[in-house]
Amino acid sequence: MSAAVVLLSGGLDSTTALAIARSQGFACHALTVRYGQLHACELDAARRVAAAFGAIHQIVELDLRPLARSALTSAEVVVPKDRDLAEIGAPGDVPATYVPARNTVLLSLALAWAESIGARDLFVGVNVLDASGYPDCRPEFVRAFEALAQVATRAGGFKVHAPLIEITKADIIRAGLALGVDYAITHSCYDPIDDLACGRCDACILRRKGFADAGLADPTRYAAR
Repeated sequence: MSAAVVLLSGGLDSTTALAIARSQGFACHALTVRYGQLHACELDAARRVAAAFGAIHQIVELDLRPLARSALTSAEVVVPKDRDLAEIGAPGDVPATYVPARNTVLLSLALAWAESIGARDLFVGVNVLDASGYPDCRPEFVRAFEALAQVATRAGGFKVHAPLIEITKADIIRAGLALGVDYAITHSCYDPIDDLACGRCDACILRRKGFADAGLADPTRYAAR
């Protein structure tokens, strides 16, 4: 069985990407990065998800807070709330929750682990539809990183899989449920209140919309409806 490294945040998208990788017959190695995110409860979600799917799980410490200023890494930057769906992901909209170069850094760590264990496949749950306009969630980014992986390593021959990149949140949820994902154990919120999702940040709004569009009950516990 071939191995694959899957970037796992514990959120809806990365969990679905892990489920897809496993369904394709890969022995999954899930990589979670504690990069200084304030919503560190996602690390607990990643542990739950990795255990549920029987993935080998590695949590790496790499503090980006001194270098990458974002609403996710600095309490001085406000997490956007209550934005209209038309505003989220609109052309030119890169919200304060964007962490500069985060996916480049995280995929580089995944690439290092993959080369070390002889894996040639990387999975990442980026999504350009129903997303928040992050530049490192675009197909161009995935293609560019895959090209970089061929010249940045001794082994070469790497494939970066982004199976969710051009499907809607509703279709992501449907795909995950078909593969046995329990979305109640995942975490998407950028600004949780104790153990509750805020219900008002972009991630919560998009998650709620996804379940509504899929015609399915959302198992998330929200502080605000």
